[in-house]
Amino acid sequence: MHNIRKLAFIGGGNMAGALIGGLVKRGIAGSHLVVADPSAEQLQRLQQAYGVATTQDNAAAVQDAEVVVIAVKPQQIRAVALALAAPLAASRPLVISVAAGIPHAALSRWLGNGVAVVRTMPNRPALNGFGATGLYAPEAIGAAHRALAESIMAAVSATVWVDHESQMDTVTALSGSGPAYFFLFMEALEAAARERGLPADVAHQLTLETAFGAAQMARQSTDSLATLREQVTSKGGTTAAALAVLDAAGLRAIVAHAVAAADRRSAELAAEFAAP
Repeated sequence: MHNIRKLAFIGGGNMAGALIGGLVKRGIAGSHLVVADPSAEQLQRLQQAYGVATTQDNAAAVQDAEVVVIAVKPQQIRAVALALAAPLAASRPLVISVAAGIPHAALSRWLGNGVAVVRTMPNRPALNGFGATGLYAPEAIGAAHRALAESIMAAVSATVWVDHESQMDTVTALSGSGPAYFFLFMEALEAAARERGLPADVAHQLTLETAFGAAQMARQSTDSLATLREQVTSKGGTTAAALAVLDAAGLRAIVAHAVAAADRRSAELAAEFAAP
């Protein structure tokens, strides 16, 4: 990845900024990066922070680029991609899409079938360097392009590949929407502690540290989540009493229904955005 002479970003929003920051921390010189965005203020911020080249001209940004990261809103990507087809036809760089829900076939159709495209689904914690990204590319995309795309997304997140594009809807439902599920549970946990008499600041801190500690335990352990849960649940104890209430309320079924709803909505949005 350090051998890249030019990496272009189309869109200079939060996700692009996070990726640029992550790449610079990993040793990519800002002078090898160029960002295109209609906002002069956004471009100035990125130039001052990372020393990147900037332009408001997408075609100029991708000229001679080896990698192009398209980081625009899903509603904008069709027009952006169609306008890039001609400039990309000569150099045929690797194109990485971080636009949520846009199918690979639509991206290839708009950009031109000769362009190698990798579709990704990062989540918002990537903005803080702790994200999770699902990646998909058809078999025709070679190992070198796959490795390059993975190394770029790994600058801000853990990376996983899916074999079937339909699985990207489930990735969206799990890791894309997932932070909100955890925030909701943490919000409810904090509120319950306040209702039981804990000061608000104490309830907040304990909630955050408990969530962080549990995630760290799970990341560092080779045990399954079920085993970890059992290890902190003494028979007849306080944890068992709480879990019995959650089980009786059908928590597992509720979560399954919620993820299924997000999965379905992801597929619906993909169909809407990819319409000719």
